[in-house]
Amino acid sequence: MGTETEYGVLAPGLPAANATVLSSQIVNAYAASRRSGMGNFGGTRWDYTDEAPLNDARGFAVPRTAADPTQLTDAPPVLDAEQIAMEGGGPAALYGEQTSDNPVLMNMVLANGARLYVDHAHPEYSSPEVTTPRDAVLWDKAGDAVVLAAIRHIAAAPGFSPVNLYKNNTDSKGSSYGSHENYLVPRSVPFPDLVRGLVPFFVSRQVIVGSGRVGIGTNNQRQGYQLSQRADFFEAEVGLETTIRRPIVNTRDEPHAVAEKYRRLHVIIGDANLSEVSALLKVGTTSIVLSMIEEGTAPEVELRDPVGSLQAISHDPSLQQLVELKDGRRVSGLDLQEIYLEAAAKHCRSRGSDAETEDILTRWTSLVGTLKRDPLEAAASVDWVAKLKLMQAYRERDSLSWSDARLHLVDLQYSDMRPEKGLYYRLAARGQMERILTDAEIARAVTEPPDDTRAYFRGKCVSRFPHQVVGASWDSIIFELPSRRRLQRIPTREPLKGTRALTEELFAVSEDAEDFVTRLLSGPEHSVAP
Repeated sequence: MGTETEYGVLAPGLPAANATVLSSQIVNAYAASRRSGMGNFGGTRWDYTDEAPLNDARGFAVPRTAADPTQLTDAPPVLDAEQIAMEGGGPAALYGEQTSDNPVLMNMVLANGARLYVDHAHPEYSSPEVTTPRDAVLWDKAGDAVVLAAIRHIAAAPGFSPVNLYKNNTDSKGSSYGSHENYLVPRSVPFPDLVRGLVPFFVSRQVIVGSGRVGIGTNNQRQGYQLSQRADFFEAEVGLETTIRRPIVNTRDEPHAVAEKYRRLHVIIGDANLSEVSALLKVGTTSIVLSMIEEGTAPEVELRDPVGSLQAISHDPSLQQLVELKDGRRVSGLDLQEIYLEAAAKHCRSRGSDAETEDILTRWTSLVGTLKRDPLEAAASVDWVAKLKLMQAYRERDSLSWSDARLHLVDLQYSDMRPEKGLYYRLAARGQMERILTDAEIARAVTEPPDDTRAYFRGKCVSRFPHQVVGASWDSIIFELPSRRRLQRIPTREPLKGTRALTEELFAVSEDAEDFVTRLLSGPEHSVAP
């Protein structure tokens, strides 16, 4: 599993600044902050060879001519000369060395196996692949540290206006950007089974992991407060799109792995979480539900109007809103979560669950009980509740209505990535947000990849051989070696190969990149391919 976060980007001193330029500044600034002794601008470029964003899990591919331009993620973004000229030379000026051979960097692979790039005019961090929910949260938080380092670098660069980043999902002016999750599931699981099992769960999941938002409707047509940043922007139950006609279950069939064996479930309905507990429950509960679907033990519930239910539940922070099932029953979002929780506990414990799964079940049970009793009691673990509690204090002190602009500013400031400014970070510093990670763990995850997936191989190749690794992706590493006439592309399509256990010795004994590739290609015991 892994996460993707598109950060909101703003230059307060340049209100008319081009968002793509600002986003590319983030990528270039981070590369510059890491470039000492490194090749390739301190980061390796992305290999688009195996990208296939128009394949649909329902058994067809959308023609490129019929696709929305935002779906064409299999080609690198480009800044034109006019955009590059902005800001006294644009992103490459952060290096002081822009040439025709060293263009503005829009994509890079990091030493921890992650990807940092420009996506739809937002800086995006895609975490490395991991095998546990806790690790998913850890390397997601590493992404927050990465982008913080970038904005610090820009702030310290002479002649550059500061750029602020926000871990949120809407600019409150009709635009929404994503916080996605990815789960590798067996290809043998029928896709309709995934849809049936996930839709009621995703519709109700926001009650435990929503990040909260001031305003109702995509353009804040009504005043009020809701559970989810994203709910109002969804229009379909199932579909391929991610930026228009957003579906509750996305059908992109781009596994980034052995296609005959796996599919990658691309989840676009989640909010960006700052609370570590919310982030853990988001990926942890979803993992359990996927396990139930795989083994046929998921609850059999169907909503009469999934999209309408999604929005109705989001619009009621009292959690009393009822939605209709196809069998005529009316249930709340918490009721749906209880249905899934009861099935999950039975499923996991009948099979002998591990300690981390037990922790997720325990937290899930406790949180549902707390929210039923009094939602405000969950402020230390749930983003939407923590934010609402702040809002209520401001409203009571200053007699503010939900339409007051000051509350919109509080909403934005909650997600500010600067610890000295972000309200989440200030709450956490006071011990008012529960932590499950240490700052030292997060700092290590910024530069070190997970041990137990192919991300270890990718990250170590990038950090060990920065001058020779000229491209990388989720399922390949490309070496350029003086002794070989052609680029050497090493496939990494099996996510559970290329681990520390399989490749650490190879890295240790290899004298240089030439020796490394020679040993890799000649020694089956070091194989990273399927």
